[in-house]
Amino acid sequence: EVQLVESGGGSVQPGGSLTLSCTVSGFTWHDHVIAWFRQAPGKEYEGVAIIDNRDRTAHTITSLAGRFAISADSAKRTVYLQMSNLKPEDTANYICAADKPSPSVKSATYLLNGGLDYWGKGTRVTVSS
Repeated sequence: EVQLVESGGGSVQPGGSLTLSCTVSGFTWHDHVIAWFRQAPGKEYEGVAIIDNRDRTAHTITSLAGRFAISADSAKRTVYLQMSNLKPEDTANYICAADKPSPSVKSATYLLNGGLDYWGKGTRVTVSS
């Protein structure tokens, strides 16, 4: 059974930092990509960052690249989202998702548009003073 379990959310003041964790099980680590999405209240899902465990490449969307970073620890089967200088507009439910791209697909960043096979339930982040 595939499982993705997020943790690390909470309440933080503007300008603060949080690191979210996504621990996965039930699939082969090295042929999957894992991404972070977020959904703010009343808004659509937004792809935030993705890491490709096939070649260890990572990508954060341009608008967040200066404040958010994705990383992974294969031994712990955990992907992290480091968030700094948080703003009230970062308030959202943060969800991780995983997928196995075709071997012919070199870059899986298109998956930040959605459509991944496996999803967690999310961890909530609230940024307010």
